Amino acid sequence: MRSSNPVFSRRGFTRGDGGYAGFGGQQQPQGGNPYAGGGPYAGTNPYNNGTPEQLQEMYQAPPAGPLQTGRMTIDDVVMRTAITLGTVAVGAVVGWVALAGSLGLAFGAALIAFVLGMVQSFKREPVPALILAYAAFEGIFLGVISEAYNQQWSGAPLQAVLSTMAISGGMLVAYRTRLIRVTARYQRIGMAIAIGFVLLLVVNLLLSVFGVDLGMRSGGLGIIVGIVGVLLGAFFLSLDFKQIEDGVTYGAPQRESWLAAFGLTLSLVWIYLEMLRLISILRD
Repeated sequence: MRSSNPVFSRRGFTRGDGGYAGFGGQQQPQGGNPYAGGGPYAGTNPYNNGTPEQLQEMYQAPPAGPLQTGRMTIDDVVMRTAITLGTVAVGAVVGWVALAGSLGLAFGAALIAFVLGMVQSFKREPVPALILAYAAFEGIFLGVISEAYNQQWSGAPLQAVLSTMAISGGMLVAYRTRLIRVTARYQRIGMAIAIGFVLLLVVNLLLSVFGVDLGMRSGGLGIIVGIVGVLLGAFFLSLDFKQIEDGVTYGAPQRESWLAAFGLTLSLVWIYLEMLRLISILRD
């Protein structure tokens, strides 16, 4: 199943031809022991002729878990996500404290983050250095922008952070309790709305260059657009949760937890920015 993000397209989990599943790459099928059955290696297992001590050691040993087999676990995703979000937070502090008011530098950092994210999205394998570099530059952008919002709407960034945490927690509970089911139809409808939303934002940006204001940043229309943006961020989070669940279930390689962390970070940043804009409109 493939998952999508409003800015970057990420690979999903794909089943292999042999009935097993991977994470965009080939894995060895289960049950491929050459010593089993009646194949050419039947009867040549060295343990068959081993000592009783060898047999006892083999059969009493605990089964190999995900860590020993190099498979992705929820703990892997949590740890990599914490590292990535921690890098965003450090960058945000630098942007807030050292680069306050430098909007040009902020948008330059956002452009660099976008390029780094695009590079990662087109690579076949996750590159932790690229993901962390993206997080650092994205954090600088968020720090400068948040400080600017705080100057005009005191406390708005804190409200946006708390709202983002509440939305992500609520979506996780809704997903785990199956109040939300990520089906193919659910994804098609959500992505159609997301594409239309992004196109609307692009058109509004282009028109604003020529002095035309569609009213999407203020008033009733601005509130509606902000709510839709937040709901889309929640939708992308549900796709990320589904992708992570499939990866753990199908035995994705451990390194793919970096992609899961990357996707979660993108979705959380999207929600935060939309909440920041929505709060500013409501407080006006």
